[in-house]
Amino acid sequence: MFGQHPVTAALGNPNRWVQRLLATRQGLERLAEAKNLHDISVEETDGRTLETLLPEGAVHQGLAALCDPLDPVFVEDIISDESESKPVLILDQVTDPHNVGAILRSAAIFGAAAVIIQDRNAPPESGTLAKSASGALESVPLVRAGNLSQTIGILQTAGYWVVGLAGEAEGMLQQAKLNRKTAIVLGAEGAGLRRLTAERCDQLVRIPMAPNQIGSLNVSNAAAVALYELWRAASSADA
Repeated sequence: MFGQHPVTAALGNPNRWVQRLLATRQGLERLAEAKNLHDISVEETDGRTLETLLPEGAVHQGLAALCDPLDPVFVEDIISDESESKPVLILDQVTDPHNVGAILRSAAIFGAAAVIIQDRNAPPESGTLAKSASGALESVPLVRAGNLSQTIGILQTAGYWVVGLAGEAEGMLQQAKLNRKTAIVLGAEGAGLRRLTAERCDQLVRIPMAPNQIGSLNVSNAAAVALYELWRAASSADA
């Protein structure tokens, strides 16, 4: 992975094994500002050398780390955790690592318990995804599910109200039953939710938009709006 926030977050995560850490002089200055990091030797290098090791155009900010993937987390781990009252996001065939990373970042900001993606038709854990997540990959569990319909069923049995976002839905997001344990399901841009996934949801809603607007929100933007609405509803209930 690469970039200041992903690398320092990985170094501060006791569950992440960092094999190798490379830094430019500027990167070393950024590391000096971070706290509670793994005790690992740093290989000082230059920007050009880093660029040869990373994807083209990667914004590395003078830092890169070779890491082992995090241990897998399963949906059963989420519902058995004390944070089970926090919202969960489910992504149906969202394949762009930038989108998944941005959704993880929003999930961290608004206190979601996890982001659930598929084993297939979903991006692998990568430097690009970690960079887009801006460190959130280390704090928000990224759960991989073999069958989303079964996963939704497990959440429902555990008491979650599953809300699917669909542009064709009649109800609005703010009308959804959000004052409970909630899972939000989002589909890929263009295709939206698959039929079977939509049918498993307890409720389908859409995000209200200004009249006469053409197009739709990017899936990561839609996730941020939904998470904010959940956070607002929870804050109102606690007031």
